[in-house]
Amino acid sequence: MHAAELLAVLAALIVSGIHPHDRTTWWLEVFPVLIAVPILLATYKRFPLSDLLYALITLHALVLIFGGAYTYAHVPLGFWMQDWFGFHRNHYDRIGHFMQGLVPALVAREILLRNGFVAGRRMAAFLSVCVALAVSAFYELVEWWSALLLGQGADEFLGTQGDPWDTQSDMFCALVGAIVAMALLTRLQDAQIRALNSRPVRLI
Repeated sequence: MHAAELLAVLAALIVSGIHPHDRTTWWLEVFPVLIAVPILLATYKRFPLSDLLYALITLHALVLIFGGAYTYAHVPLGFWMQDWFGFHRNHYDRIGHFMQGLVPALVAREILLRNGFVAGRRMAAFLSVCVALAVSAFYELVEWWSALLLGQGADEFLGTQGDPWDTQSDMFCALVGAIVAMALLTRLQDAQIRALNSRPVRLI
C-alpha cells in the first residue's frame, strides 16, 4: 500500500515536470515534496507513520504537484469549482492551504503522542494546531522571500490573483484544516497509533 502511494507520487512528479506551465513555479511548488519523500523513506523503518498519515501525505503531495504543473491559478479543478459555485477566482490554492493545515497538524500530533512529549490529548491538539499555523506562516514568508528574489517571476507562485487578503485567507484555510483534523480524524489516528505502539519506535 505504501509502495503504491510512493509510486503514485513519483509518477505524478515526473509527468508534471515534463511540460509545466511555468518551470520556476513548478520547482517552487514541488520542493516540499522533494524534501518530504527522502525524509519519509529514511525514517520508514525507525519511525513508520500511521496509514492515515501516509494516505493524507500522498494526497497533499498530489495537490502540490498539480499546483506546480498548472500553477495554482490555472488548475482545472479550480476553474470547475469557479463555475459550479460562482467563485470570482480560481480557489484551488485554498485546497492546498487547507491541506497545509490538516496534514502538518496530524503529523505533529502523532510525533507528540508517540514519543511522549505530551500526555494529554487536549494539549496535543492545541500544540498540533500551533504547529500547523507555524508551518503556514513560514510558507507565507517563503512566498514573500521568493517575491523579493524573483520579482515578477514569482507571480505564478504567489497566486494572489489580485486578492489583497490572500495571505490571511491562506493562513485561515490552514487553521480550518488543522481544526478539522483535530475534530474528525483523531480517533482513527489514535487507533492506528495504538497498533504502532505495540512495537518500540524511536524518533532519532
